[in-house]
Amino acid sequence: MKSINILVIGAGNMGITFAEGMSTSNLLKGSRINVYDISNDRAKEVEAMNIFKVNTSLKDCLSNADIIFLAVKPYNINALFESMYPYTNKDQIFVSVMAGVQIKTIQEGLNVKKVIRSMPNLPAKIGVGLTSFTVSDAVSNSEVFLVERLLKTTGSAVFVKNEEMIDASTSISGSGPAYVFYFMQAIVEKAMGLGFSEEEAKKMTIKTFDGAVKLYKKHKETPNQWIEKVASKGGTTRAALDVLEKDNVKKSIIDAISGAFEKAVELGKAN
Repeated sequence: MKSINILVIGAGNMGITFAEGMSTSNLLKGSRINVYDISNDRAKEVEAMNIFKVNTSLKDCLSNADIIFLAVKPYNINALFESMYPYTNKDQIFVSVMAGVQIKTIQEGLNVKKVIRSMPNLPAKIGVGLTSFTVSDAVSNSEVFLVERLLKTTGSAVFVKNEEMIDASTSISGSGPAYVFYFMQAIVEKAMGLGFSEEEAKKMTIKTFDGAVKLYKKHKETPNQWIEKVASKGGTTRAALDVLEKDNVKKSIIDAISGAFEKAVELGKAN
C-alpha cells in the first residue's frame, strides 16, 4: 500500500482510540497519522504520548490529508466545518464517528462528496469494538475496502446499506455496552448486599457474563434455549425469571432500545 496521510480531528476518547488502533496495525507502515484538537492543553497531552504528529492549526495538516476522521461532538460541527472549508478538496475521504450527523450534512458543510458515516462502540478502546458504517455514492469500492480495514484496527466493522441502519446500530451496539453495564451494576450491588466484598462481587459478575457469552458464541442454542437449560421448574433461577417477567423487564429493554433509536433519528434531523 502506498503511503497515505491520515488526519484525526478531535483528540477525545474515540478519536485517540482510532488513532492508536491505526498506528499499531501493520496496515499503515510508512504512513503518517496526524491529530488535531482545538484545545492546546489536550494537544499537549497527546503530543506527550509521542505517537502522532500533533497539530494546532488545520491549515498545517488538512489540505495534505488523504483520509480525515471526524471525531468531535456533534454540537461543534458548524464552527468546525467553517474552519475546515478552505482546506478541503473533493479527492479526500471523510470518515465520521460523530453520532447523529448525516452524510448530507457533512457533504454540504464541507463541499465534499466522499463521506463515510460510522458508529463505533466503547469496547473499541481495547480493540474489541464493533463499528457499523455506510458510505456515500462517491466512495469507490477500493476506498470502502481501505476504510473498512482502518475501522477494523479497533475490532470488527460491519457495512450497513443506509443511514437508517446506522441509527439502528446506534441503538444496539453503539449504546449496547451501557445496557450490559446497567445490568452488571445491579448484580454487583446486590452481591455486596448479600455480604460479598466489592472485589468478590466484581469477579463473580465478570465471570458470569463472560461464561454466558462464551456459551452463546460456541454453541447454536438461542438465549431462550439456554434459559430453559438452566431454569428448572420450581428452582432458584425460575424464581428470579418469574420476577423479571412479572415486572415486564423484557419489554422495558425493548422500549429502551426503541428510545435510543428514536433519539438517534432525532439527532440526525437536528444536525
